[in-house]
Amino acid sequence: MNFLAHLLLSGSPATTRDYEDLVIGNFAAEAVRGRAQVQAYPATVQRGIHLHRFIDSFTDTHPVVRRTTARLREAGLGKWAGVVADVGYDHLLARDFSDFHPAEPLPAFAQRLYALLQARRAELPERLQHMFQYMRRDDWLTGYAQPEGLERALYGLSRRVPSGAVLATGRQRFCRKRRPMRQTFGSSGPSCGPEWRRPGKLRCIFDALVYIYPSVFNPSYS
Repeated sequence: MNFLAHLLLSGSPATTRDYEDLVIGNFAAEAVRGRAQVQAYPATVQRGIHLHRFIDSFTDTHPVVRRTTARLREAGLGKWAGVVADVGYDHLLARDFSDFHPAEPLPAFAQRLYALLQARRAELPERLQHMFQYMRRDDWLTGYAQPEGLERALYGLSRRVPSGAVLATGRQRFCRKRRPMRQTFGSSGPSCGPEWRRPGKLRCIFDALVYIYPSVFNPSYS
């Protein structure tokens, strides 16, 4: 559910090969299930789907994220702790977006991605096409920067998933833990340093992606 982080980690239109296809695949992956659905897409879009799954796998098993979900689980969110962590990390990313992506302000980034997704909306799974209407209309990506945006996102989820009522309390529980969350969000191991102002976790993830998918993220790779 961390749409902002996934879209940012799709790369850059100036330097990333097949950038638009990667964005579509990375976004669509939220609702693509099974090999047949993946293979229905062109190879470059499939790469974006695999990228999404790699990001999820990398972060879900990372000690930083495990500490976050453990704190939220202890705060009473139970099995929904991971969902709140995802949306909460988008909140932290949006709050300090210029630290991670200084080349483009968050509102400009959001509008550029909305335009790209709208132009290719028909390629998205039907469920995401419906959701995207509201994402664009209510400007979710920019709204994540405010606690109210985090609250709206979690409240909306609480109404859409079975037995998810506790998600509506996620904003309060996440914000009570926000200080240690901000510290861990900015660090992803010894190589990244603990300071929040360094793009630790996000930078480390992106470096891992460049290493694993050189032909995707480095247009000069052959």
